[in-house]
Amino acid sequence: MKKTISFSCLIICTLIWGTTFIAQDTGMDNIGPFTFNSVRFFVGFLAVTPFVFLFEKQKINYQIKNKKKQFLKLIVPVGIFLFLGCIFQQVSLLYTDVANSAFFTIFYVPMVPIIVYFLFSEKLHWSIWPSVFACVIGGYFLSDFGDAGIRFGDTLVLIGALFWALHIIYIGKIIKHFDLPFFIALLQNLIVSIFSFLLVIVFEEFKFDKIKLEIVEILYAGILSGGAAFALQIFGQRNISAAPAAIVMSLEGVIAAVSAWLILNQILGINNVIGCFLILSGVLFSQLAPIYEKNYK
Repeated sequence: MKKTISFSCLIICTLIWGTTFIAQDTGMDNIGPFTFNSVRFFVGFLAVTPFVFLFEKQKINYQIKNKKKQFLKLIVPVGIFLFLGCIFQQVSLLYTDVANSAFFTIFYVPMVPIIVYFLFSEKLHWSIWPSVFACVIGGYFLSDFGDAGIRFGDTLVLIGALFWALHIIYIGKIIKHFDLPFFIALLQNLIVSIFSFLLVIVFEEFKFDKIKLEIVEILYAGILSGGAAFALQIFGQRNISAAPAAIVMSLEGVIAAVSAWLILNQILGINNVIGCFLILSGVLFSQLAPIYEKNYK
C-alpha cells in the first residue's frame, strides 16, 4: 500500500513537471532564465511554508536536534544539485525546443543507477537495466533528435541531467533519515531561489514590471512544480528507491512532448508516439517485474 501511494505521488509529480516545461519555455519572453528561476522557486518556498507549520513544526526539532550536521550534509547538496539542474535546464530552453530539453533531462534515468551502483555500491533489481534502456531509446524517438543535430542547448541540459540524477539520489538519502518532506522541499526551494538571485545580480536586471508579464507561468512553475511537485517527489521516494523512482519520473518527457503538441503546436509524429510507448513500457516493467518475481518465486 505504501509503495502504491509513493508511486501515485511520483506519477502526479511527473505530470506537473512535464507540463511545467511549457511554462518554463513561454515564461522567458520578457525576463531572463535566472530571474525566472529565482522568482519561481521563491514562490515555491512561499507555497510550501504553510504546510511546514501545519504538519511538521513539532517534528523538525525532534528529528534534527541531535543530527544537525548530518542534516546539513544532506540538505546542502540537495539544494545545490537542484539549483544546478534547474539552471542548466532553464538556460537550455533558450537554445533548444521543449522535446529535446525533455529528452536530455531524462538522461538522469541511466545516470542514477550507474551512480548508485558504482559510487554507493547499492544493489539493483535486474529489471532496472532493460527499463533504463527502453527509456533512453524512447527519449531518442520522442525528441526527433536525428533531425535536430547536437545544439548548444542540448549540451547544457545533458550536463544538467547529471545534477538531476544527484538530486534524486540525495533526496532518497535524506528522506530515509529525516521524515520531513515539506521542510526539505521548503529549504531546497529557498537555496535555489537565493543562488539564482545571485546570478540575476551579476548577469540580469531584476524588473518587477517585466516579471508581472510572466506572472501566470511563474505561479504555475512556482506553486505546482516548485511547491507541490517537489514535495510529492520527496513523499514518493520514501518508499521507492532512487533508480526505479528515476524511471517513473522519466515520464515527464512524454508529458512534455504531448503538452508541446497540444499547447505549442509542436508536431507529435509516429516517432514521438513510439518514444512515449517505450518510456511507458520501461516505467511499467521496472515496477511490475519485481512484484511478479516476488509473488511467483
